Amino acid sequence: MKRQTSAFASIFAIAIATSAQAQDRVLTVGGYGGSFETLMKELIIPEFEKAHDVRIAFVPGNSTENLARLQAQRSAQELDVVLLDDGPMYQADALGFCAPIDDLPVMADVYDLARLSENAVGIGFVATGFTYNKDWFAREGWDVPKSWQDLKDPKFDQILSIPPISNTYGLHALVMLARLAGGGEGDIDPGFAEMAEEVGPAVLAFEPSSGKMSELFQSEEIAISVWGSGRTKSLADTGFPAGFVYPDDGAVALLLAGCPVVDSDVPEESQAFIEYLLDPEIQVLIADAMGAGPVNSKSELPPELAETLPYGDRIETLVTLDWDTINANRTEWTTRWAREVER
Repeated sequence: MKRQTSAFASIFAIAIATSAQAQDRVLTVGGYGGSFETLMKELIIPEFEKAHDVRIAFVPGNSTENLARLQAQRSAQELDVVLLDDGPMYQADALGFCAPIDDLPVMADVYDLARLSENAVGIGFVATGFTYNKDWFAREGWDVPKSWQDLKDPKFDQILSIPPISNTYGLHALVMLARLAGGGEGDIDPGFAEMAEEVGPAVLAFEPSSGKMSELFQSEEIAISVWGSGRTKSLADTGFPAGFVYPDDGAVALLLAGCPVVDSDVPEESQAFIEYLLDPEIQVLIADAMGAGPVNSKSELPPELAETLPYGDRIETLVTLDWDTINANRTEWTTRWAREVER
């Protein structure tokens, strides 16, 4: 009897230890703050933790901060999964911070445009185009702009805002102006000429902050800006009459992207979390919280989201950029922007 009791006690002790070991597993995810962090902590993380018997530590920060975190922790990574904008994600991948993504079944449903590499994948589409005050345009009887060249229209003088080149939206504007002037990522001079001589002088503020950009709209200091579809949705959700324009010559694709980080001590959970973010239903939650169109072709958005977000047929019209060339020159371009554009 004592021997049997002892055996049961041993089994019970092993079960307790195994459970404790599972609970000790921590998946550290670096991602966006604000509404995305709220979405993660309230709707996404709890279900994943329950299904995978792991605890998630969420580290909020913008893409620049989380890329810097990867660089600072190169010898001993804290993060197991990182979520970044596509430009910084290409940098993270090139620097060797991203591990290969497994052959996940869900990848068969992901748009080709969202497959950044074997190590990184988009988790949501944002389009860079024009945000405008619909009431102001109606009051003036103005047509909405249809081309990046329309940023040079004299009627927008001092009621236009463009983020600086340190912000992805401003960089997109520079490249698109360069392309339409006969240049591009490999020949950025025409873009700087357009920005410095034609567009820049009409800009009221080169505003990097999304909060301050919203304030400029709400105080009617600006009527139009170069901005993202997601930011426009957030502004419209406050009741402001914000509209978004997909330019005929191309809205630029901005991908929210994810990758499993190298040398993770929970590699299986890292892969599972990437797979979870690509689930069709989770993609709808991301679309609602971040204004990012789904990268999973099987996701179905409700009409109020489908109306403005990159979704369905709009995906095929998005313009992509050569991030290898951009990242190789971005430091030089940033210095040049300060000297020539925001002088």
